[in-house]
Amino acid sequence: MSATRFRRFGAALAAAAGGTSILLVTRPSLSGNDLGPAHDFVGSQISDPNAVVPSRAVQESALIAANSSNPLDILVIGGGATGCGVALDAATRGLRVGLVEREDFSSGTSSRSTKLIHGGVRYLEKAVFNLDYGQLKLVFHALEERKQLIENAPHLCHALPCMTPCFDWFEVVYYWMGLKMYDLVAGRRLLHLSRYYSAQESAELFPTLARKGKDRSLRGTVVYYDGQMNDSRLNVGVACTAALAGAAVLNHAEVVSFIKDKASERIIGAQIRNNLTGNEFDAYAKVIVNAAGPFCDSVRKMADKNAQPMICPSSGVHIVLPDYYSPEGMGLIVPKTKDGRVVFMLPWLGRTVAGTTDSNTTITLLPEPHENEIQFILDAISDYLNVKVRRTDVLSAWSGIRPLATDPSVKNTESISRDHVVCEDYPGLVTITGGKWTTFRSMAEDAVNAAIKSGKLSPSNGCLTHNLRLVGGDGWEPSSFTVLAQQYVRMKRTYGGKVVPGVMDTAVAKHLSHAYGTLAEQVATIAQNEGLGKRLAHGYPFLEAEVAYCARNEYCESAVDFIARRSRLAFLDTDAARRALPRVIEILATEHKWDRSRQKQELQKAQEFLETFKSSKNAQFHDGKHN
Repeated sequence: MSATRFRRFGAALAAAAGGTSILLVTRPSLSGNDLGPAHDFVGSQISDPNAVVPSRAVQESALIAANSSNPLDILVIGGGATGCGVALDAATRGLRVGLVEREDFSSGTSSRSTKLIHGGVRYLEKAVFNLDYGQLKLVFHALEERKQLIENAPHLCHALPCMTPCFDWFEVVYYWMGLKMYDLVAGRRLLHLSRYYSAQESAELFPTLARKGKDRSLRGTVVYYDGQMNDSRLNVGVACTAALAGAAVLNHAEVVSFIKDKASERIIGAQIRNNLTGNEFDAYAKVIVNAAGPFCDSVRKMADKNAQPMICPSSGVHIVLPDYYSPEGMGLIVPKTKDGRVVFMLPWLGRTVAGTTDSNTTITLLPEPHENEIQFILDAISDYLNVKVRRTDVLSAWSGIRPLATDPSVKNTESISRDHVVCEDYPGLVTITGGKWTTFRSMAEDAVNAAIKSGKLSPSNGCLTHNLRLVGGDGWEPSSFTVLAQQYVRMKRTYGGKVVPGVMDTAVAKHLSHAYGTLAEQVATIAQNEGLGKRLAHGYPFLEAEVAYCARNEYCESAVDFIARRSRLAFLDTDAARRALPRVIEILATEHKWDRSRQKQELQKAQEFLETFKSSKNAQFHDGKHN
């Protein structure tokens, strides 16, 4: 096995980067069973407080330098959770890796999730009633990955109690027994024990929960624990961790065609367009991994126009409501509504997110929620609440497309997989799709294993990602925010241009600590030293300093990148995001040296993007029963 496969990209690219000297990092060669030194080496690279992700120019140069005589080991298409997970896994195995994403990291499905890290409680019900060992394996797998994900990114993930209301004693017994079985199956992976609460106790824990309604009375609730995350920040964290581990990751870069070997017809590279500059270049790789989520069929058709579709797209619609709809630290899950769907209502980043699970949809770049789906969610939750549920309270609404997958190599396509599918139905192109956020790490592991086999690659060690802390996670504690509150001030510019000090209040300190982990002090330093301590939107803890930090350290290249994925303002409150846009663009223009034309273009694109988030202000609706 190679002793020097693991390296920071760009060492061989000094010429392409204008002769800049770049550090070459080597590592000891290790067998797959001796991962301690390799894990420690990679962990120290990622947790180094002085480590900085390579610039966008260096990353692009790394891809350009991957020519036919010196190809990448793996080129990943798609910067969602799975694609970035593949890049991280492969880079930490010592392989030369590149990744391109047409839009931004997490711009598709991965930023539009339920925000839950599921342990697979619904699979357990199917496993028991259908005596299906396959479903039980999914539960074990999801529970293991859930526990690991929370440990690997403790600043972005946490345990969340979820309450299920029961309106007759049979429901109480059924759900209590089911969740106790779930606790038993979880074993050492258990977050906290589930338990029953009386109707009175439930009302104290969840004040807006209705105790009576429609000729029924609340008998009590059963509470169990799942994980919750800040999905797009987690995705960006995986991308930045991959970059620190040596992968050349490039957002806003699109594969426009494949390069094939004339003799064998195997795919050996791709033509890539930088969507920010319009420049096109070729990047060669021994294997290409297609992790394009709902769009993976269009990538497969680029390789073979006769490829059979393997994606069955499913839509999940979510709405955001004010915080008073649910208490902080307690979610509400209704396992079965009138049409059999699950409806949930969860506290998230100081607001309440409510939504449904799967319904059929078509694949589109910017999916929009339909008004009837928003009304369905409002109707469903109003049956369980003692407060007036109003359409005018909807701060934001969005739709995400989940790529449910069928395996093209299997003849029977009746059963759509809830698990993931890895296949190589064209030489040199490995496709990974399906699955869910919770299991993205193990999905990536399977995809890299398949790529190694396909390209006869020689990794210097086995998979390291099982217990690898993501950037910002190592050394983080829930109390870390107190350092920010005690040691930093927020210097704010008044409208007259004068810089005045402000308090680094608890809300802002907690937000920074959870969003950036141990790197939050770098954001606080910018707020203090550069006069960027003002909040971007009234009522939200996002600071101007974050825009500058994300532009410098997180590949934030557009206004939408910031309002939707580096911060979550567009998802939390569409109108607040719209009001913050001019200042966000002003700061990004300073960081990226945009001219007036580019600034105007950014504003227009961001406004068009926000139109797809159906808050009460930009929705055409008849309020009906919600008034």
